Amino acid sequence: MESKTNVVLVHGAWADGSSWSKVIPLLQDKGFNVTAVQLPLTSLEDDIAVTRNFLAAQKGPTVLVGHSYGGAVITGAANDAPNVTALVYIAAFGLDQGESLEGLSKQGPTTAGAAQIRPDEHGFLWIDRYGFAQVFAADADPVEARVMAAVQKPLSIKSFTQKSGPPAWKHIPSWYLVSSNDQMIPPPAEEFMAKRMGATVRTVAASHASMVAHPKEVADIVISAATTVTAAAAGTR
Repeated sequence: MESKTNVVLVHGAWADGSSWSKVIPLLQDKGFNVTAVQLPLTSLEDDIAVTRNFLAAQKGPTVLVGHSYGGAVITGAANDAPNVTALVYIAAFGLDQGESLEGLSKQGPTTAGAAQIRPDEHGFLWIDRYGFAQVFAADADPVEARVMAAVQKPLSIKSFTQKSGPPAWKHIPSWYLVSSNDQMIPPPAEEFMAKRMGATVRTVAASHASMVAHPKEVADIVISAATTVTAAAAGTR
């Protein structure tokens, strides 16, 4: 791939930028300039601001990718970011204006993952360390899953309850990779959000942590998004 298209990866709750460690080299090998954001997870507003700073530093067209809660972040961050040409959601929240993670979580039965979430006395949410592997990364290497549980980065309750602003997916082409074995976000909810945003949809038989257990499928949908928008741009010249 000759052009240096940028890919900015945005992690979700209970994870950090290293959760993309298997996807990054696959994208780099295809010639992409890859950056992984490190979110503070202190509020949706804070996380959007951090991501916008990363986007402003990119030179040229950029594909913005979000996993899980990171989907809510990219939905807001891509607004007023003219270099973002595509959005890619990986088992992620594609919120509409006025929605929150809390609101969506109340619309259906409690998932196995939600049942493992524990608040602390400082306003943050954690996944029980002993239940983490099963509900978050059941198909990952067991040792890797235990490490993920040990280093998990908690999500603030403020991030969980804050309502989304106008969604960028209404004006930017979107792709969505559904995890059909997800125990954090129900797969039907993922399919609903993907359909609502008019996304190009693919499905992988994966846990919530698809970027860890199935990095090739994750890289492939990012590459597909980048290739599609690049070809479309070339066709308009």
